[in-house]
Amino acid sequence: MQIATSLQQIQPSYLREILAAASSEGVISFAGGLPDASSFPMSLMQQSLHNMADKPVLFQYAGTQGYPPLLSYCAAHYQLKSEHLSLICNGSQQGLDLIARAFINPGDCVVMEAPSYLGALQVFGLAQANILSVNSNQQGPDLNELEQCFRDNQVKIFYAVPDFHNPTGVCWSLATRLKVAQLCCEYNVTLLEDVPYRELHFSGESLPLVSSFCVEHSIVLRSFSKFIAPGMRLGVVSAKANWINALIKVKQAADLHTNIPMQALLLDILQHPGFATHLVNLRKSYAQRYAKMAALISEKLDNFCQFEPVTGGMFIWLSIKDCNVMALAERALTLGVSIVPSDVFYTDAKQQPSALRLNFSHTPLGQIATGIDRLSQSIKDGD
Repeated sequence: MQIATSLQQIQPSYLREILAAASSEGVISFAGGLPDASSFPMSLMQQSLHNMADKPVLFQYAGTQGYPPLLSYCAAHYQLKSEHLSLICNGSQQGLDLIARAFINPGDCVVMEAPSYLGALQVFGLAQANILSVNSNQQGPDLNELEQCFRDNQVKIFYAVPDFHNPTGVCWSLATRLKVAQLCCEYNVTLLEDVPYRELHFSGESLPLVSSFCVEHSIVLRSFSKFIAPGMRLGVVSAKANWINALIKVKQAADLHTNIPMQALLLDILQHPGFATHLVNLRKSYAQRYAKMAALISEKLDNFCQFEPVTGGMFIWLSIKDCNVMALAERALTLGVSIVPSDVFYTDAKQQPSALRLNFSHTPLGQIATGIDRLSQSIKDGD
């Protein structure tokens, strides 16, 4: 049987491929967007997990939209408008896939920042969207380029990660947020705002969601993977009711509903008296790891690389002048450190700036120096 034409165009995920190698004994991984497993709030789960044995109703088939008490929590906590709904998904990645299947026809224009999240590039590629890229800077997307793109094309969706962007770590300025919202309203473009890292700010103020300035022209994707536990595979999509109802139809055909016991467990964690402390400690831990990695890069790689400071999230975007970053990633792996080259974050990597995405959240504090030493040696070996 022949593989579908749409799938033939999609390359395997570099990150999924490299994670197998990165998990090998002795390899220090700066590659995956992995949270720190030792930070998972296991103590907040214990009583809930124990009580589940007395709640067989949680293990029955349920409604597609999600566990009603969790949906109520999301509506209140995220201050959703009364005419808006949420849908609980198997991670925000499934939400992204449902949106593409519900709203994207082959050839529809989807705008993304360059570079952009690899998982979104794959989803929209599989949907056979016409992916248009706009360059980004330390304030967010190039606004002149974005408006020109909206003006010249019949754009359906603008996909963006405004808070601690993957892969660059950039947090959009307030002025950029306001202007993007204005442009989406003016040109009738739906903003697909993906905010998996929003809870991971460790300095500076938390800025309003871009979607809060264009509520009727936006869909918000949230994930609980980065600040609770990715193995629970839970995310939530919020938007106008008619849009969520369309997603529910697609999800019914996909998997009926998301794991109900995990949804109940998630709600108990979110409402646990110790949850706020968990978030504070997580942010402190990531701030320490970021500071350690940033200091070591400045000390040992300053002659080769440059990076812009970040105020949250999981990533440092390391620019390297005139470098074959794919070859560098291969050399680094042979020396026992895994990294992600910039090529995988572009629809077309040709003539794009050379860079690496480094993850600082996963590697224990005591191993970061060894990893940077190995990366430094990999770069020198390529000179």
